[in-house]
Amino acid sequence: MSFSKSVTESLLAKIRSGEMMSRNEKFNLIIQLSIPSILAQVTTVLMFYIDAGMVGSLGAAPSAAIGLVEPATWLFFSLVSAVTMGFSVQVAHFIGANDFQKARAVMRHGYAFGLCFSLFLLLITFLIAPHLPSWLGGGTDIQHDATVYFLIFSLIIPFHLVEYMSAAMLKVSGDMRRPSFMAILMCVLDVIFNYFFIFPTRTISLLGMEMAMPGLGAGVAGAALGSLLAFICVAVPLAYYAIFRSPILSWKQDVERFVWRWQYIWNAMKIGAPMALQYLLMNGAQLVSTMIVAPLGNIAIAAHSFAITAESLCYMPGYGISEAATTLVGQSVGADRRDLHRSFAWMTVSLGMVVMAFMGVVMYIFAPEMIGLLSPVAEIQHLGTSVLRIEAFAEPFFAAAIVAYSVCIGAGDTLKPSMINLGSMWLIRLTLAYALASQYGLCGVWFAMAVELSLRGLMFIFYLFRRLRKG
Repeated sequence: MSFSKSVTESLLAKIRSGEMMSRNEKFNLIIQLSIPSILAQVTTVLMFYIDAGMVGSLGAAPSAAIGLVEPATWLFFSLVSAVTMGFSVQVAHFIGANDFQKARAVMRHGYAFGLCFSLFLLLITFLIAPHLPSWLGGGTDIQHDATVYFLIFSLIIPFHLVEYMSAAMLKVSGDMRRPSFMAILMCVLDVIFNYFFIFPTRTISLLGMEMAMPGLGAGVAGAALGSLLAFICVAVPLAYYAIFRSPILSWKQDVERFVWRWQYIWNAMKIGAPMALQYLLMNGAQLVSTMIVAPLGNIAIAAHSFAITAESLCYMPGYGISEAATTLVGQSVGADRRDLHRSFAWMTVSLGMVVMAFMGVVMYIFAPEMIGLLSPVAEIQHLGTSVLRIEAFAEPFFAAAIVAYSVCIGAGDTLKPSMINLGSMWLIRLTLAYALASQYGLCGVWFAMAVELSLRGLMFIFYLFRRLRKG
């Protein structure tokens, strides 16, 4: 591992020093930065997969309760991500320019501003939680559980800010392994906590012996509580390493007194505001999509939620590669290496499409097994399998959209890519989903999703081509 780490650091140093890089060196660097991130992304999805499977064993209603409010939790988490990216992109540019002191200064601003923003979001969640399930069209049988889950899960927001900010800073500095390892640890802890919190005290058989396994028996609330504790256990040590131990980012290396500069906040707003607006409207579109699905019944809501979780296992490799793209493009722009900017952009997009095309084949073949692990209900299994197989054809184009968008983020270009995402989601997906849902049910909704993702991928490829051609 130390050898691989030293190779990665030496290749990143070539970007900052202006040295030429061969195609093999570029590809090796992409792979070395992508693999830890892919493993972490896949493990994170497995966490949600196992969570969903645990709750799914309780029946369709608890699954529907979580599925109803999950898009809202994504909304608030994505706003945290937007704020974080506004600062981490600046850090990547300063690191690429070998100005580590300014990188650390931006990092300090990020923590301070981000924590204030996360507490503001937490206040909003507390105000809307009692009304959210009814706004989304959930039945009275699941509204209470949905409210409790959303309230407890919302407490994660400030800890997610600390965890995500620390991880993002380390990643743009070239350290993918430590944040990825901590993400995997968080998933393991979440599964362990949920095992004890979701189910009641029960008797299990272990090596031929009967033993009492303690449990809280909190059901849906237990799933949220387990995730909360897992985030806390990871956020604290990750922040400690980023602030005190990182070779590039540790604050003890600063000898001058810290001075607050509003310019860093303004720059973060220019980068993050389009992303925040995009996330707000994109997740708002997910909520509208949930409202389109909700009248189809609890089986459709649960199948929709489980299928999204199962599909995530297939597209997370694309997000792993996209994180490498942000780091490499960000440092290349900071070092004023336009040649590397173009190379890393096309190489990461191409790799993402190949990997996710393969994952689409896997998803199509093993769709019944993927849904079967999440729910024992036959109706949910059948419907979930059908929609997953529809979505499988869009995976390579989805990869193009994911990675190309991250390339643009690394370059600090967020406005036009955000508009592409928003226009595609609201004008194509929701319009088509609404038109098809009444006649074709959940399959119509997912057909609309597949069409929209394919078109979005093509639009991003065209936009990236024009952007890089202009230099």
